[in-house]
Amino acid sequence: MASDLEKKAKEAFVDDDFELAVDLYSQALELDPTNALLYADRAQAYIKLDSFTEAVSDATKAIQLDPSMSKAYFRKGTACMKLEEYQTAKAALEAGAALVPDDNRFTKLIKECDERITEEAMEIPPTTTRPVTVAGRTATISSTPSDSSPNANSSDSQAVSNSTVQSVAVPTKPRFRHDYYNSTTEVVLTIFAKGIPKENVSVDFGEQILSVVVDVPGEEPYHYQPRLFGKIVPEKCRFTVLSTKIEIRLFKAEAIPWASLEFSDKKALPQKVNTPASTSQRPTYPSSKSKVDWDKLEAQVKKEEKEEKLDGDAGLNKFFRDIYQDADEDTRRAMSKSFVESNGTVLSTNWKDVGAKKVEGTPPDGMELRKWEI
Repeated sequence: MASDLEKKAKEAFVDDDFELAVDLYSQALELDPTNALLYADRAQAYIKLDSFTEAVSDATKAIQLDPSMSKAYFRKGTACMKLEEYQTAKAALEAGAALVPDDNRFTKLIKECDERITEEAMEIPPTTTRPVTVAGRTATISSTPSDSSPNANSSDSQAVSNSTVQSVAVPTKPRFRHDYYNSTTEVVLTIFAKGIPKENVSVDFGEQILSVVVDVPGEEPYHYQPRLFGKIVPEKCRFTVLSTKIEIRLFKAEAIPWASLEFSDKKALPQKVNTPASTSQRPTYPSSKSKVDWDKLEAQVKKEEKEEKLDGDAGLNKFFRDIYQDADEDTRRAMSKSFVESNGTVLSTNWKDVGAKKVEGTPPDGMELRKWEI
């Protein structure tokens, strides 16, 4: 059945009915969700519709399923170039060129990427940013190709043409509400999704693309793939999955305020804001026609985090973390000293008791504390 739909989708593509082709490929993928070729071909149909963000997502999925498919790299590179994601495009094209060294289409586009990257470097003055300690999980868009290489479709060469970059809305209605706010160096995006297991959340960061996928078995997958207002530094971005939300922190490539979260070709270019390092400044919030009390919303989110109830070790760690956060200096010293010296078996808040002596380990009943020599 999936093969029949694939055949009809190819016929629709040849007839220049790209919307029908996308629909037929989507139906085929519902029946065969691990077919890399279907994702790669739907990516090409998306490129024809100028739906470049969706094309990048499909090509990336095809690469994950089959790292040896050269045309998937070509289509990812093509779509990224349309989105002016030249660094990401170059990386994909170089990986594809390694699979088919004799295909000069890759060489041509890599050269064009180098030219565009050089132009951007000349146009944009360097921005000095303060170092930031990054904690949490970092996601990047990457893949490792193997040696085999199917032939790419000749229709790919027609995809690189001069066209206007435009933002494309996700066709499905969002299942979760989201909000964001600005700081000088980052944008914090919150997706209010309750009770989602961490292993069912996937976040990919590109130069100016964000891809969020929530795929819970038995439920319709949630996709949020905006082209961002400005460029980010993927390796410094991170996300955290909590019981009430998904918090995504986007590290800005330039210290400029974002007028919106998503890119718009009608936006005015913002001016850089030179903020002294010693000045403490509240985050700036996006403008909106509707009156939203952003301070109240921020307080509500912080309250939810504080009242968040966790089970097991996570709940116990949160309990001790809250004690440490609200404690005075002596209490913090007592907690740190007792925990370290006892090898994690004692946690005291009384500095007078533990400050003048070494804290001995106290194992739980029925257990024995041993010192291991390495």
